[in-house]
Parts: sequence; C-alpha cells; structure tokens
Amino acid sequence: MSAEQESAPTTARRPRGSYAKGQARRQAIVDEALAVFSRTGFHSGSLREIAKRVGLTPAGLMHHFSGKEELFVEVLRQRDEKVREAAGDPAEHTLVQQAEKVVAYNQSSRGLTSLYAIVSAEATDSEHPSHEDFAERYRSGAATGEELLRAAQEAGEVRADLDPALAARLISAVMDGIQLQWLLDESVDMVPLFEEFVRGYLRPSG
Repeated sequence: MSAEQESAPTTARRPRGSYAKGQARRQAIVDEALAVFSRTGFHSGSLREIAKRVGLTPAGLMHHFSGKEELFVEVLRQRDEKVREAAGDPAEHTLVQQAEKVVAYNQSSRGLTSLYAIVSAEATDSEHPSHEDFAERYRSGAATGEELLRAAQEAGEVRADLDPALAARLISAVMDGIQLQWLLDESVDMVPLFEEFVRGYLRPSG
C-alpha cells in the first residue's frame, strides 16, 4: 500500500469531523437564539448578542446563517417539530388528546412557549417576516380542527351541538390565553385549566 493510500482514510475523516463541528456550532447558535428571541422577540433580538453568547463575532455567525430572518425561521422550525412530537401521531390520538399533550408540553418548556407568545403577537404587524406564516398557521389549524371535530362528533367523543368551525378556533384561543396567563404567573397551572375547558365545553354531558 502506498503512502498516499495509507493517508487517504485520515484525509476522508476530516470533512466529517469538520461537518459535525459545524453542525454542533449551528445548533448552539439556534439554542442561544431561542433564549434571546423568547425574551425580546424578533425585532429586538440582537444578532450581536446571539453571536457573543456562542463566542462568535456577528460576521462569524453569518457563516452559519445568512441573517436574522433565516436564523429565526430555523428556531421556529425546531420549535414546531418539538410540539409535533409532543402531540403524537394524529392517527393515534384525537384532536382533544393532542391538544392536552401540547398544553402539558408547553408548561414544561417555558422558552419555547414564551417565543411563540411573543412572536405571534409581533406577527400581527403585516410587515413582520412571520405575519403570513402565523396567519396561515391559524387558518390551517382551524381547518384541520374542524374536520377532526366533525369526526369526533360522529364518534360521540364531543358534543353534537357544537359548531365545529367555531369550536376549532376556540380551542386554539383557549390554549393561547391560558399560556399567556402562565407566562405572567407560573402559579397558574395550564393543565387543569385546559381539562376544565374540555370537560365543560367539548365533552358530551351525562
């Protein structure tokens, strides 16, 4: 075996190690960005502060993300993925069960919950980079919720006299409202509050 052949495996390993380090640094940036954005929101969140928290200059941070908007999108993407994991497979859980799981998860992850509350409020500004994304989140969530509630009515799992379109919007409104109260006062327990809403509004009587 030639010297060139003997050294080839070592040479091939270097890009993988470099890639792994780059991915770890990228994730560290996302984690620190979550901490910053969940405290100050998108507009006030500083790339300089995020870079400093991971030991980079703003220019060094730009090697991993093209700008604050791209970084912000990645933070939200990872947040959404964690919430989907908490909700479970839609094929295995009803809409109400999924919502209950999300409420419990949100209470265990203050940073992500704070991020969502702050950014959804900021996104009411039509100039916000996530304005249309958040509007579509609520539209598509309501449409999916309406469909699942109709199926639940047929199965006798929720009240037959509910308007599914209105109820789908109310579920997300209640979830948003109680998490805002919890963010302001951690003595508020979101889980029993949501369970009471489910019991009093969604479940069939008797």
